[in-house]
Amino acid sequence: MSDLEDDETPQLSAHALAALQEFYAEQKQQIDLGEDDKYNIGIIEENWQLSQFWYSQETALRLAQEATAAVGEGGRIACVSAPSVYQKLRELCRENFTVYIFEYDKRFAMYGEEFIFYDYNNPLDLPERIAAHSFDIVIADPPYLSEECLRKTSETIKYLTRGKILLCTGAIMEEQAAELLGVKMCTFVPKHTRNLANEFRCYVNYDSGLDCGI
Repeated sequence: MSDLEDDETPQLSAHALAALQEFYAEQKQQIDLGEDDKYNIGIIEENWQLSQFWYSQETALRLAQEATAAVGEGGRIACVSAPSVYQKLRELCRENFTVYIFEYDKRFAMYGEEFIFYDYNNPLDLPERIAAHSFDIVIADPPYLSEECLRKTSETIKYLTRGKILLCTGAIMEEQAAELLGVKMCTFVPKHTRNLANEFRCYVNYDSGLDCGI
């Protein structure tokens, strides 16, 4: 090959090369993950630009146990913008429950058909296979503490649920949550892996174990 041909060979920029290497690293990580590892909370790192803050192991476990108790064996559970609860549910229960994760972050597409791309700005833009009122409980954690985000996420919640709602959001959203979804604040206080500036609380519209001591 001549020197002229060498000069004409396309070259990746340093930025593009770094992005490609990151992509291959993520692909390798997904391949290397075993069935027992891929549901670990934190296996996908938080993206603060997407307002992602994962629950602590203890909180994720408590919420997962609450959901399974609320629906009973064979129940259907929707996790809306609550990936760490989905992960804990799948870690605990592989076969006895149907669980879907509704999430904007496409990294969670690693969970296959249980991943549903979800943008709260288009609250009812869901696949045809997701029928109205097809979940026994919806666990939702709107990504932003704003009336608009809660209102739009509430449209999704009301479309999906057959009745039961478990909402996790800031204490400052209590009045709006009650107005939009008819939920009440629980005594249980959820914790995250990182300390957040805003107090977080859980809200439900049914008799819940989250009002009992741990």
